[in-house]
Amino acid sequence: MDFEQYLKPEMIETYLIPWGVRLAIALAIFVVGRMVAKMVARFAERVMRRAKLDVMLTSFLGNILYTVLLVVVLIAALDQLGVHTTSLIAVFGAAGLAIGLALKDSLANFSSGVMLIIFRPFKVGDFIEAAGQAGVIEEVRIFSTLMKTGDNREIIIPNSHIYSGPIINVTARPTRRIDMVFGIGYDDDIRKAKQLIEAAFAADERILKDPPAAVAMAELADSSVNFNVRPWVKNADYWAVRSDLMERIKLAFDENGISIPYPQQDVYMHNIA
Repeated sequence: MDFEQYLKPEMIETYLIPWGVRLAIALAIFVVGRMVAKMVARFAERVMRRAKLDVMLTSFLGNILYTVLLVVVLIAALDQLGVHTTSLIAVFGAAGLAIGLALKDSLANFSSGVMLIIFRPFKVGDFIEAAGQAGVIEEVRIFSTLMKTGDNREIIIPNSHIYSGPIINVTARPTRRIDMVFGIGYDDDIRKAKQLIEAAFAADERILKDPPAAVAMAELADSSVNFNVRPWVKNADYWAVRSDLMERIKLAFDENGISIPYPQQDVYMHNIA
């Protein structure tokens, strides 16, 4: 096909060159505008951090600001191409209901993120249990929350899944109680066992004096006498103290002849003539 008849000089000057210039300017507006939007969002985050706002709130507002600026940049680029942005906005407004229905899950995640920011059931750095997951909060985004598990896995949970269910904030308070159960044999000395447990408490400086630790008989089980052992510690010491205390009590029981029975059954056999 011979294109020379279509690419006449006047057509090039009238259509191709102006459109090429517009396209180049539109691309430049989008690329530069996107960079500026990132810079403005980061600057706003730094200002909010200097104002000592909550880290979670700072990150969330920074993400929203960047998204809004990016939409403005996109509209400016389309306007440079000759697209009637006023009509486009009107079309988007008319289609808002349909878009809202199609994106109801995303809107639910967004609104849940706003509620998490407003009511703040947790903050960045808290260890929580929510939506069937447990981990440390790293960031609350527009539509999802980023968590890190104890074995360094990254979990991304939709905000609506977190806000719609129970949230257990493990590190919300400075102290925490360790709940353990120790069982001894029916033939063992109950008073001596309690003394050994209390001595284990006294040997660990990380166990708090106030509130006081508690040792109380829990139940007379099928094969053991069970004690509830409940010391209080600082939140950061929970797992270390729990592990050390179990080891210390077990060794003390072994050294003093206190048995920790396992489930068993006594079988009696009779000879019938």
